[in-house]
Amino acid sequence: MIPNLDPPSIALLDQLATPLVLLDADGLVRYANPACASWLGVSARRLVEQPLAVLEPGDGTLAALAARALTLGQPASTKRTRLVPGPGIERYADATATPLGAGAPAPYACALELHAVAEFPGVDPALDLPAALTAALKGLAHEVKNPLAGLRGAAQLLGRRLAGHDDAQRYLDVIVAEADRLSALVERLLSPAPLRPLVPVNVHEVLERVRLLAEAEAGWAVVIQRDYDPSLPAIAGDADRLAQAFWNLIRNAVESGSSEVVLRTRAEHDVTIGDAPVRLALRLEVADNGRGVPDDLGGRIFLPLVSGRAQGTGLGLPIAQQVAREHGGALSYRSRPGHTVFTLLLPLDRAEG
Repeated sequence: MIPNLDPPSIALLDQLATPLVLLDADGLVRYANPACASWLGVSARRLVEQPLAVLEPGDGTLAALAARALTLGQPASTKRTRLVPGPGIERYADATATPLGAGAPAPYACALELHAVAEFPGVDPALDLPAALTAALKGLAHEVKNPLAGLRGAAQLLGRRLAGHDDAQRYLDVIVAEADRLSALVERLLSPAPLRPLVPVNVHEVLERVRLLAEAEAGWAVVIQRDYDPSLPAIAGDADRLAQAFWNLIRNAVESGSSEVVLRTRAEHDVTIGDAPVRLALRLEVADNGRGVPDDLGGRIFLPLVSGRAQGTGLGLPIAQQVAREHGGALSYRSRPGHTVFTLLLPLDRAEG
């Protein structure tokens, strides 16, 4: 029994899919839910009454995070913290510490959420694919150049014949835009070039383009709902690269066995992305009610060539993560069967200093 918590509260915490730790005011672990123990690979009983240092020997990032949250009286977050819960065990997590306030039952003072992420020491594997794979990609790029040009031309001819049919024209415009984007991608594969300068981009226009494409592919099998914040300002970005990231996230959701996908945009104030404080950020969430991320892939899902589907390439999420980094942002996820959310945070206004 967890001291000072009633049975319904215990049952709720025990059923959470997110790893959760409750701390007292001195930073001692007073409770760890089963999801946390399972993910860390240690017994919850071993963690209780221990300082956070037991999870991160010689580091102290989590302890400092909890102390900061308690001092400021508001949630505090950190990215990609290395945890060592036991000999030969390493985990990496985005962590959020939330003070529970004066109304919380003693001895609980702070809740610590841990969201599993992949750690890429040194060069990002998404940018360092094996030479054989790179050669194969270049060969494929060369082969698809002509069909793409033919596809674009056919769509334009069809558009002239269907002048006045607004619905049909909207999808033809998507075909032309996607053919152009893929042609640009092909050129980058054949002749790598520096990243283009970021320019103001309406993220909802990019999302709508990708949504139409996903709906056309999914047919009636999946309902894609929109929950946009229309007040969001333009973001400094590369529209084609963002479209590529959005397409990978939305297509993964559509192909997860889900019947419903929700695209949600919100403003997020005073967050930390990586090590940088951000005054205002765009939060894009792609949520689905599909199968969820397999447990055995949780720590490796952002690594290239790792896929939960037999026909998957394992490149979609690493590419989406790389696009996020190109824009100074971050990609994370939380998942359980029936509810998976991938969250893309992109800075709109960085804090000074």
